[in-house]
Amino acid sequence: MHVTGILTAIIIGLVIGALGRLVVPGKQNIPIWLTLVIGVVAAILGTIVAGAMGVADTNGIDWIELLIQVIFAAIGVAIAAGAYGRRRVH
Repeated sequence: MHVTGILTAIIIGLVIGALGRLVVPGKQNIPIWLTLVIGVVAAILGTIVAGAMGVADTNGIDWIELLIQVIFAAIGVAIAAGAYGRRRVH
């Protein structure tokens, strides 16, 4: 993987992670780095699932793939927010 591929994955991960945070209701007290990691993982998983479903490459914007990625990110953010929130004691 080239440097441009890594930078692209990070940017896409940020966008997917941010969209995942927007979908999950309420406030998520998780750090931005965790959102980035969740976004990158969600982007990779979403691409794999979309490829398996045969919808990864379509004409124009791959809306179905993007939707799958955001769903994975939302699930990841919800799980992380629940786990991270319980771990921190005030």
